[in-house]
Amino acid sequence: MSAPLPRTAGPAGTDGPPWCDRCGEPAAAGPHDACGAARQLEPPRFCPDCRRRMKVQVVPTGWTAVCVQHGELRS
Repeated sequence: MSAPLPRTAGPAGTDGPPWCDRCGEPAAAGPHDACGAARQLEPPRFCPDCRRRMKVQVVPTGWTAVCVQHGELRS
């Protein structure tokens, strides 16, 4: 299996990733206030680098989210 790809930078002029990790829409498309509020309680659902749907597992101590292209995120 190949190594995960490095995380990418956001759209020009931004510091964040190019995609919203909750709704999968472009991060620069507008405010994602509802997504930000929900993310305080939920794990990410989309890879913020490539917009792929991630495999998410929630356990009592946290969560893991795995993108097939970029690897694993943990809480």
